[in-house]
Amino acid sequence: MSNEVKAIDEFVVKYNEFKNEIAKVIVGQDDVVQQVLISIFCNGHCLLVGVPGLAKTLLVQTIADSLGLNFNRIQFTPDLMPSDIVGAEILDENRNFKFVKGPLFSNIILADEINRTPPKTQSALLEAMQERSVTNAGTRYDLDKPFFVLATQNPIEQEGTYPLPEAQLDRFMFNVILDYPSYEEELQIVKQTTVKQTTVLNTIMSAEQIMQYQELITKLPVTDNVLQYAVSLVAKTRPNSDKAADVVKQYIEWGAGPRASQFMLMAAKCHAAINGKYAPDIEDVKAVAKPILRHRIVKNYKAEAEGMSIDQIIESIL
Repeated sequence: MSNEVKAIDEFVVKYNEFKNEIAKVIVGQDDVVQQVLISIFCNGHCLLVGVPGLAKTLLVQTIADSLGLNFNRIQFTPDLMPSDIVGAEILDENRNFKFVKGPLFSNIILADEINRTPPKTQSALLEAMQERSVTNAGTRYDLDKPFFVLATQNPIEQEGTYPLPEAQLDRFMFNVILDYPSYEEELQIVKQTTVKQTTVLNTIMSAEQIMQYQELITKLPVTDNVLQYAVSLVAKTRPNSDKAADVVKQYIEWGAGPRASQFMLMAAKCHAAINGKYAPDIEDVKAVAKPILRHRIVKNYKAEAEGMSIDQIIESIL
């Protein structure tokens, strides 16, 4: 165990270096950065929801640079085909078919405006997220490791979009909401970005180290009371369950599935590790509950009519 204690102490140091590196480019957004990093170290994927211009792309690019990982950005459009992201077979000069890899073959993928593309292309991406591999012409190709998808969604312009079905949203570990910066943060952003300056980012971790830390986090022990708290918290979101909270029976159509419980525990472990704890407690579960449950709960018409937000419902369950 002493090796693992030492490894966690090292992880805390690395994590803080990493946050400082990102802060050279990204002003504020501390919670967002933390949640994106937790999902990377838990080997999960992340959905970022926010209006245009909140530095979603810049954030992902910065994280990829300071992790020393390959990064590809795919702009989703209504005419994007699965072969545009997965790759396609072409005839080479010897008249043989050869598979040319698409942009999915990278460590970090930024799927920009994922709700702008038809379900066929969305499902190609989601297969890659789930299986960590793609299939083309009956042949399976493994994707690079670590593999991490950050998808963005614009919540305001909904014309010409194909909303992600709940079953597909469930593949994302976190649903992170980006908000406008505070007045002071915005002053700093404008000051930084309207003069010519070059920021040099240092590479803090290699792909191998990330995979070691992912393994370390899965090894963290969990006490029974924390495990039971996480699972019963998810059970309380299901209106038909005997554990359902009153607010859930009143306002919720569908609750979260077992994947939410798995992610909740993994994220709590990582939240504990980045704060220098060797095992998660109930506070760690509470800290990650909102971004994990947000996209797994479906409101009913009564909640819509009374203007109840998902976050308010999660608050009252907690």
